[in-house]
Amino acid sequence: MDKPSVLFICVKNAGKSQMAAALMRHFYGDSITVYSAGTTPGKTLNSESETSVGELGATFEGEYPKAIDVEVLRNADAVVIIGKEAQVEGVPGQKSLIQRWDTDEPSLRGIEGEERMNLIRDELRARIVDLAKELLESE
Repeated sequence: MDKPSVLFICVKNAGKSQMAAALMRHFYGDSITVYSAGTTPGKTLNSESETSVGELGATFEGEYPKAIDVEVLRNADAVVIIGKEAQVEGVPGQKSLIQRWDTDEPSLRGIEGEERMNLIRDELRARIVDLAKELLESE
């Protein structure tokens, strides 16, 4: 049986979607295939995001901002849009429904820098645990 797969999407694929992907890979290893992409990919990864997940042992190693691959979107067992800004339409024959994680944005409360990234990281980590459980139980 194939292992389940997830595609995390945000606008730039530089911060939140990369964080979610790195955390999923770190905590669930080879049991789930993980992809990330952006609707309008940035040029570089967010170094504060990278540092934040690194504190938990996760890494952005080998990653870079990239556009959505239509075949990955079509075939992923879970597609997660992170935040309110990214907009993604489904494609014909898509395997799963698109879900949106309307995440907290600490900067709206004046929280910036390391504290902001750690709050975002911790919320993503909690959501990933639930998603991984769902994906692994459905196999």
